[in-house]
Amino acid sequence: MPAPDPSGDRPDEGSRPETDAERRRRRAQFLRELAEARALRDRVQPRRAKVARLRHAMRMRTFRW
Repeated sequence: MPAPDPSGDRPDEGSRPETDAERRRRRAQFLRELAEARALRDRVQPRRAKVARLRHAMRMRTFRW
């Protein structure tokens, strides 16, 4: 597990509103970590990743616009 971010959510920060820049920064960090976790899972479980790719391709082929 990565070390907790010292600039992360603190209980005493609940009183001030979050700025858009802070929200976008936290969202970007979350999406980076999510992509990293997916890549790790795909490396560790290649068969499951292949099945998921094929399933997604089938969903996209059968989707009607």
